[in-house]
Amino acid sequence: MAKKRLIQAINDALTEEMERDERVILFGEDVEISMFGDTVGLLDRFGPDRVRNTPICEATLSGMAVGAAAAGYRVILHMMFSNFIYTGFDAIANQMAKIRLMTGGQIMLPVTVIAGYGGGRSTAAQHSDTPYPALMNLGGINVAVPSTPADAAGLLKTAIRGNNPTFYLEAGGRGGQRGEVPDGDHLMPLGQAAIRRSGGDVTLVSVGAMMRPTLRAARALAADGIEAEVIDCRTLVPLDTETIKASVARTGRLVVVDEARDRCSAASHIAAVIAEESFHDLRAPVRRVTVPNIAMPYAPNVEKPLLPNPERIAEAAATLVQA
Repeated sequence: MAKKRLIQAINDALTEEMERDERVILFGEDVEISMFGDTVGLLDRFGPDRVRNTPICEATLSGMAVGAAAAGYRVILHMMFSNFIYTGFDAIANQMAKIRLMTGGQIMLPVTVIAGYGGGRSTAAQHSDTPYPALMNLGGINVAVPSTPADAAGLLKTAIRGNNPTFYLEAGGRGGQRGEVPDGDHLMPLGQAAIRRSGGDVTLVSVGAMMRPTLRAARALAADGIEAEVIDCRTLVPLDTETIKASVARTGRLVVVDEARDRCSAASHIAAVIAEESFHDLRAPVRRVTVPNIAMPYAPNVEKPLLPNPERIAEAAATLVQA
């Protein structure tokens, strides 16, 4: 088992899948120069027939992905920043999410869309969104949000081999995070959450990049005698509600940490599921730690306080335990 940076785990997974299946093709914005480092070296290795830069026109890109996948390719579409999903949304929402149903399963769409999401890097309002709530609402599309190098590799390989469209969202600016990645053909099933830390006082559910501040909050809570159980969603569609419900049954308290804006967030959905299906287990109201319902500003001193941090998470959890 080797230690790798998250971005290297993604690059290795892409390389392995392109070597494994010649039907896998990669195109998108600046994939040849690899601004994020996740596609570095792939052009030299596989050539321009399988790795290709495209114009900056996301409406065209998402339509190309649908057409190429329907024609038999396994498509990896790199949209660079997740905000650009919005400009490609027609083919995503009206074609990618619906063609398998509309053709009675005759057309499969093995499309993996990669995009970097999230704030904290002063990339301003049009490059800092966390748009998975919109994708969760479509139906017919998987949404993967890995937080560790092992999950980054395993979920990506599973997405590429799958026959349904999957949005694979990379946490922007977190590619340097290191962790162990299993040797060999490592696959991670969709819809399987991970318990990153065990505890009996409060459940902390985290999405994607929020795992690091959530674990820091859990350690701070432990210093005060509060043992938090930390759950990493890994994927939002499908969502492993059973693991979350089982944890809440043990702790009786839930805090959901999500980098999306508060209104209609993944945190809102998870809170609603627990309120509906595990109300009898709750000893306190569900709390959400999210981003305010505003566009992400450019200025670092304004942007940073908007993001969930260990202090906000720990405060929310402690309030529930002490209630």
